[in-house]
Amino acid sequence: MSSFLAFISQLQPLSPELTTALLTSTVREEMPAQHRLLQPGQVARRVYFLETGLVRGYTLLHGREISSWFMQAGDFVISILSFFTQQPSQEYIELLEPAVVHSISYDQLQGLYHDFPEFNFIGRRVLEKYYVLSEQRAQNLRSHTATERYELLLRDFPTVFQRVALHHIASHLGMAPETLSRLRNKLG
Repeated sequence: MSSFLAFISQLQPLSPELTTALLTSTVREEMPAQHRLLQPGQVARRVYFLETGLVRGYTLLHGREISSWFMQAGDFVISILSFFTQQPSQEYIELLEPAVVHSISYDQLQGLYHDFPEFNFIGRRVLEKYYVLSEQRAQNLRSHTATERYELLLRDFPTVFQRVALHHIASHLGMAPETLSRLRNKLG
């Protein structure tokens, strides 16, 4: 639990009462690779913090998997639309590596916001971080060439080719696996 609390306390000092509430509300689990935290039709009832491991979010489009994002140790993982509306998801969230996760339910999170006003600041900071990342991903897809998207991904996630299957990376970048292979060979 220490990495989760360490991350949270970097955003805002935690009172002993909030620390205790977080410890009693949060579930720590070890999960295998390929485990799905969420799939279409399910409502996202939990938000996850990755202590270790790697996760991807993806959707199906005409039977093809389209990887939307990758998150690794130290990140929060959530289906934003499903979690905050408590409506069925349209996306999959899948572990690509064995992982240790800490999670909290929607109702517990709302209780923490209610009972600990300082926790609202933490929630806002986390949401701001991931909203900015989401906007950057959308802008990259809209306004960058395939080469630029590839270079940005390598800058932000240097170990991606050691940890993620080529077809997942290609779908994330909006290109065919063959195109990605040619691009990698060309750029070295």
